[in-house]
Amino acid sequence: QVQLVESGGGLVQAGGSLTLSCAASGRIFRINAMGWYRQAPGKRRELVAGITSGDTRNYADSVKGRFTISRDNAKNTVYLQMNSLKAEDTAVYYCNAVAMTTAWGIVGDYWGQGTQVTVSS
Repeated sequence: QVQLVESGGGLVQAGGSLTLSCAASGRIFRINAMGWYRQAPGKRRELVAGITSGDTRNYADSVKGRFTISRDNAKNTVYLQMNSLKAEDTAVYYCNAVAMTTAWGIVGDYWGQGTQVTVSS
């Protein structure tokens, strides 16, 4: 199994910045992609940003130019630098990893427990 532990959430004023981190551990053969999703109250979970092992990145339109995703493959860690935060960015942010636990195994989808980000206006 793969465990994901997020950190870095909190309360910040609009216009401020936060950096989220997510470290993967456990039985890991290869992590194909990692990403961040968020879910606001009453809304569906949505992709915020993703990054592949080849460093291809994609972002939700709502965060382009403000958020940056990066990855340290040696540490199995993904980061989300969030700048110019808005009240509408308030949500629980979840880390996701698409990974294999063995060379012959199937690709699994793993989730962290979530970290709250609250942006006050």
